[in-house]
Amino acid sequence: MASRYAKFGPDTIGFLEELAANNNREWFKENKSRYESDVLDVALHFIQSMQDPLAKIAPRFVAMPTRMGGSLMRVYRDTRFSKNKTPYKTNIGIQFRHEQAKDMHAPGYYLHIDPEQVFIGIGMWRPDSDPLRGIRERITAKPAEWKRVISEPAFKRQFQLGGESLTRPPRGFDKDHECIDDIRRKSFIAVKDMEVAACLKPQFQRSVEASFKAAEPFMRFLCKAVGVRF
Repeated sequence: MASRYAKFGPDTIGFLEELAANNNREWFKENKSRYESDVLDVALHFIQSMQDPLAKIAPRFVAMPTRMGGSLMRVYRDTRFSKNKTPYKTNIGIQFRHEQAKDMHAPGYYLHIDPEQVFIGIGMWRPDSDPLRGIRERITAKPAEWKRVISEPAFKRQFQLGGESLTRPPRGFDKDHECIDDIRRKSFIAVKDMEVAACLKPQFQRSVEASFKAAEPFMRFLCKAVGVRF
């Protein structure tokens, strides 16, 4: 009987390596069938396999295994405003968004896979001014809760807070607040770095599930701060 757990294979990483070396439309057209079998189908299977676990861990977040508009980010790069004109992304990006993410800003779960790095990201990257202020205000009002959330042993063992910070306290916030270093953050994200070989192992999906579970207090705090249900 086939396992319900999904993993990625050497052919997936191999294709991404070749794409990085041949990032042009002619090569991709000639190898599109490989992309569909070794990357697209494998990633969609992983997303589908995450549906039930995610519903138990974070029921307001969605695992949507569709080719377009779902959890799998497009392979095609938007080059309109970028100096990098290569047409394709050389990584797999999977995002599990909040059910209200299309209508309002909300935290999310993210999985990144490329030949050189694999990592899990959670939280909100560069939120707009209103949700950003909401997070900062909640930290200001509930510093003990915030410190407890980011100090949870399971969370702290796996994740590290990241992203840029302001050099000075944001306007309207006390420079002497006990959590001012976190209040100054521009993003509220946490990242877990993994070995590339980890995504090839049978227990990979279970390790992703465990990491998402460990992130629950952090994600719950952010959801409350921006006014969406966890």
